[in-house]
Amino acid sequence: MKVLKFGGTSVGSVESILSVKKIVEAEKEPVVVVVSALGGITDKLIKTSKLALAGDLSYQSEFDEIAVRHHQMIEAVIPSGENKERLLETIDALLDELKSIYQGVYLIRDLSPKTSAAIVSYGERLSSNIVAVLIDGAKWFDSRTFIKTEIKSGRQLLASDLTHELVKQAFVDLPKVSLVPGFISTDADSGEVTNLGRGGSDYTASIIAAALDASFLEIWTDVDGFMTADPKVISTAYTINELSYVEAMELCNFGAKVVYPPTIYPVCVKNIPILIKNTFNPSGKGTVIKSDIAEDQKPIKGISSINGTTLITVSGLSMVGVIGVNRRIFSALANNGISVFLVSQASSENSTSIGVRDADADAACEVLNAEFSKEIETGAMYRMTAESGLATVAIVGENMKHTPGIAGKLFGTLGRSGINVIACAQGASETNISFVVDGLFLRKTLNVIHDSFFLSEYQVLNLFLCGVGTVGSSLIAQLAQQSEKLKKERGLKLKVVGIASGHNAMFDREGISLENCREQLAHSAPSDLNRLRDEVIGMNIFNSVFVDCTASSDVAGLYQEFLEHNISVVAANKAAASSDYATYQKLKSTARQRGVKFLFETNVGAGLPIIRTMNDLLNSGDKILKIEAVLSGTLNFIFNKISADVPFSETVRLAKEEGYSEPDPRVDLSGKDVIRKLVILAREAGYRIEQSDVEKHLFVPDSFFRGTLDEFWKNLPSLDADFERRRKVLESEGKRWRFVSRYENGKASVELCEVGREHPFYTLEGSNNIILLTTERYKEYPMQIQGYGAGAGVTAAGVFADIMSIANV
Repeated sequence: MKVLKFGGTSVGSVESILSVKKIVEAEKEPVVVVVSALGGITDKLIKTSKLALAGDLSYQSEFDEIAVRHHQMIEAVIPSGENKERLLETIDALLDELKSIYQGVYLIRDLSPKTSAAIVSYGERLSSNIVAVLIDGAKWFDSRTFIKTEIKSGRQLLASDLTHELVKQAFVDLPKVSLVPGFISTDADSGEVTNLGRGGSDYTASIIAAALDASFLEIWTDVDGFMTADPKVISTAYTINELSYVEAMELCNFGAKVVYPPTIYPVCVKNIPILIKNTFNPSGKGTVIKSDIAEDQKPIKGISSINGTTLITVSGLSMVGVIGVNRRIFSALANNGISVFLVSQASSENSTSIGVRDADADAACEVLNAEFSKEIETGAMYRMTAESGLATVAIVGENMKHTPGIAGKLFGTLGRSGINVIACAQGASETNISFVVDGLFLRKTLNVIHDSFFLSEYQVLNLFLCGVGTVGSSLIAQLAQQSEKLKKERGLKLKVVGIASGHNAMFDREGISLENCREQLAHSAPSDLNRLRDEVIGMNIFNSVFVDCTASSDVAGLYQEFLEHNISVVAANKAAASSDYATYQKLKSTARQRGVKFLFETNVGAGLPIIRTMNDLLNSGDKILKIEAVLSGTLNFIFNKISADVPFSETVRLAKEEGYSEPDPRVDLSGKDVIRKLVILAREAGYRIEQSDVEKHLFVPDSFFRGTLDEFWKNLPSLDADFERRRKVLESEGKRWRFVSRYENGKASVELCEVGREHPFYTLEGSNNIILLTTERYKEYPMQIQGYGAGAGVTAAGVFADIMSIANV
């Protein structure tokens, strides 16, 4: 035989209660069915009693609603006939009794614990009678006759041995279906109605299953089983197939409300498996709780949390080496009915921190201040300090004890995400690591742990994209094209949670569809730097990356705050890395200290792996002695395109039309862009350099960089004749122009050079870039990196590569 328990939601509606009937009647073996009150009725019973106690006549209308609710259920699910008539008589008799009790409370303005227990018992007594008639062949049993409690430490607790014997006697002859009201019990001595506490119907079912040596205890509820985390917080949470008794108990104690915690012990002792099933999804696999579970490689099984935590610190020099201080702490709290769910003590013994619910915080401080009043008066101890607005998180899994480094990985992951652990506790069993964080960081904490410990189907990277110009648009297209492949082959989900242009911005924690995001953005709320900063930081989202595809120095000015809030930065924007050296160095050191990334590979060479290669050389102990490079795809395009048929001014116009140059080509012609790139490379090579340190030898007169852009285009053809004259000479000598950047022996320069056929720069085609790195290891033959150095597609691909390096998959 087995025991099935159905919760309040399972019997709360016509649809669900008919599902209960179908589930039970499909069973082949004898079953004991335990039911809760109709969903919401227990709360209604308590509310009505409080109104009656306060002398509020509205208790009568509340009672009427209770009566109507049960009559409507009977009318909906019980067919006409003698059974229905007898049921109505039973229900009306119970309701009359309940009405009389409420009237008594109203008249004498008294609500004793005894009366309260009697009132709430009617929920289960009413619902169980209805279900007993609904299910064919069911026989109703009164749990008050065999579930017994006794007073222990001022509380009504289960009288285990007596109950065990009475249950066996009550069910000596098992019918096909035995129907039992859960939750309710009676005092072993007085016979007065008591109860097993909120969630006690689970406990009732477990007690019966253990006493009758059931093959299974099934808990039917409104969820598919234990989840890896709260699905309301983590959308990727999923049902856990199997849990050990210890794992289930730990998860229950820390907020997972799937099963009432005392439920587990009686069946655990008898090694009876518990199956959690969903009444609304009977075909679902559910969660099995048992002693021996199939091998599972994951170090943790699930994450549970308790919001509304207050951490109370008991401290003082008199605590050091004094025996009995903790006994006084916990005895005082227990005697006043205050539960402690986390304890963290310094090894010096001068302080102990305890976690209680916010609702108990004031009372706990008052009790402890009274307990240690003499010590506080003499200064040997301090008054209690309480920090509220916190949350307690527990990671649970028996495999943790077989896996070194779990705590290190946990706290390292939290630290890199900017989450401060205020207190922590871990038992020697290593099945639970509990810690306290700021309540504002609870969502982020749960998500980052779920993602980091492979409980999620995918590793998630949350992206904020700033800039939807040529590079930004190309990046969006690449993300859209690659997203499904990355999920399938790499287990990586790139989720865009924010997109901003110079005028508008949109943000969505659940992710933004990239299909028509530009149209959505155009109709989104106006934005400025303040909103951009506040939204990105305020979303406080885990594994987040700010991706800057603008050329704005103002946007680059936000990087420091983002890094300080543990948000990685990927920049196609050169403004930050080429700014003053102190700013550059601060950004780099902040990223290191915070455990996040500041990446800007595309600042030089678009998608070429130049900076990454230089970092690899330095990290392996090499030293970069000399840098020679053609770093402007725009200028290389111009000097490859110039010919007798295509004058200089036309090559500049073609560079702009084909997207190689900046919107204002003077940025390229002035050498400013190349200077910034050279500065970035020299800094990444380990040298301290400012833009002002670079000597520049330009090929366009200074006068062309003054005035308007229209004036520039008008005057540019005046340079064509001189360039053509010089080009002919160059051609006759078998040489070509290249705009070369150099750094060597502390000196940096950019200039237009003439290179012969023997030089590596001579054959550089189109808009390609090339860089020669002379190092202590690559001295005689410098390392050469060459390829496309301009263009939206390759630049976006380089940004994409930086994003992937943060994902580290």
